[in-house]
Order: sequence, then C-alpha cells, then structure tokens
Amino acid sequence: MDLRKRRCVPCEGGVPKLGTEEQRRFGVEVPEWRVEGDKLLRSFAFDDFAQAMAFLQRVAAIAEDQGHHPDFCVHYRNVDMALWTHAIGGLSENDYILAAMIDGAIEAEPKA
Repeated sequence: MDLRKRRCVPCEGGVPKLGTEEQRRFGVEVPEWRVEGDKLLRSFAFDDFAQAMAFLQRVAAIAEDQGHHPDFCVHYRNVDMALWTHAIGGLSENDYILAAMIDGAIEAEPKA
C-alpha cells in the first residue's frame, strides 16, 4: 500500500480512531514518525532557517491540497510536526497518508 498515492478523505467525526494494529500497519510506511498518545510526531532538522521555511512551504501546499493540516513549531532550523485527526480526537488513515506525503516533501528538498 503506497500511502503517497492515496488522498485524504474528509473526516467530520463519527469514525473510530485507529487501533494499535492499524497504527503498526500504516507505520511501516512512515518509520521516522512516532506515535505518542493520539498523535503522530516527527522532528526535522535543516541547515538553516531558510531551508526550514522552504520545507514548510512545500508542506503547506500538500496540506491545502489534501484538506488535512499538521500542527508544527519552528525552532530556528528545527521543525517539530504533529498530526492527528481533530474531528475524532486521535489518529486516522489520513494522518498516515499526510505523513507519507510530508516525507516525500523532505526527499524533494532542492540540493544546493
């Protein structure tokens, strides 16, 4: 299952959060991400602030296209990112799809 080829499906609630087994199954495709509580987390490090912001611009475009938006915090050249489906208060398949797409954005970073 290539999560990068899938699309996020709008979630207005009423669906259950992913269970531990489903999280493990999807997690295989996004091994750099970790589950803490009901969130999927990852930290990214860049050479400088400009690279971190360029990465976030790519993430913003993906998030808008998918209609699913991460929370993030920038610490100069470091970006901490969190994903979860607010409507259900936990993880959904959408979170793993977006995580895989964000991983693709980091791989697509222009080389100097």
